[in-house]
Order: sequence, then structure tokens, then C-alpha cells
Amino acid sequence: MIIKQLTKDEIRVQVFKALADEARLTIVRILNSQDKEWSCGEIGESLDINKSTVSYHFKILREAGLTTTRKSGQNRFVYLNRNFIEEILPGFLETL
Repeated sequence: MIIKQLTKDEIRVQVFKALADEARLTIVRILNSQDKEWSCGEIGESLDINKSTVSYHFKILREAGLTTTRKSGQNRFVYLNRNFIEEILPGFLETL
């Protein structure tokens, strides 16, 4: 099986697609506001949306490389992949 290495532009396209949703952009803004892990429930309460919808958005952000997820029991905790974001979109986090 051959695994294709993505170019920087292909990675940027994935990132922009993930950020093209207002809820996901808001999640990134929340995650950026404090340098800590957030649970699905905490984000859901902040946005007034259910856990399954938040989990879906977390999945899209994780697949784009914007976040990292850690599972603890039944909870998932998410934090920003700041180094990756700065590499792909320098200065972006400062604009939020």
C-alpha cells in the first residue's frame, strides 16, 4: 500500500475546510482563549449544542490537524495543536 504525503497546500485546504464552519471556528476561538484542555461537555455548554454535535466538530478539527484529543474514561479532552497552526497559518491565532 502506498501512502501519499500531502503537500503544504493540500494540508492548508484541509485546514480551511475545517475552519469554514462557524461552529468549528468558534470552537477554535474558545480553545485559543485559554491554554488548557476542554471537554466535549464544556464546549457544548459554551455553544449550547449537544455533545454528539460537538464530538463531530472535534473529529473534523482533529482530522485537519488543528486539535489533539485525549480520552480519559468516557470523556474526551481537546486542545489546540498550536505549533501545527503556526506552521501552516502563521499569525492566525492572534487574529481570533
